[in-house]
Amino acid sequence: MIFVDTSAWFSSVVPSDSCYLAATTWISGNTQPLLTTDYVVDETLTLLKARRENSRAIALGDAFFSGNLATIYYFTEVDIQLTWQVFRQFSDKDWSTDCSSKVVMEKLGVTQAFSFDRYFRHFGLIAVVP
Repeated sequence: MIFVDTSAWFSSVVPSDSCYLAATTWISGNTQPLLTTDYVVDETLTLLKARRENSRAIALGDAFFSGNLATIYYFTEVDIQLTWQVFRQFSDKDWSTDCSSKVVMEKLGVTQAFSFDRYFRHFGLIAVVP
């Protein structure tokens, strides 16, 4: 299973994004199941809307909630508390939603992330693709 971050989702649907070709090429060749979180879904759709990509936000949201694009992990109260601990522990980093992604990846034993966000390389023991 490969964790997918906001940067990868965004790049995969916005042709003007500098990572669009890399994102779409990687997705078309990937055969492993994808995992994301409700936090990443929210962040991605909000980013698309903020960048005036409303129709792409709706299309991606429909794809997320169809259940065919990726498994969406929904945070529990315990996960949120763990995310807060990561946020505090790594307060020297510029991580945001990345804190919650780290929690889920560690909890589920996911060791690969599809991301263009340099912060995923800070997690250690995570292979970042493409």
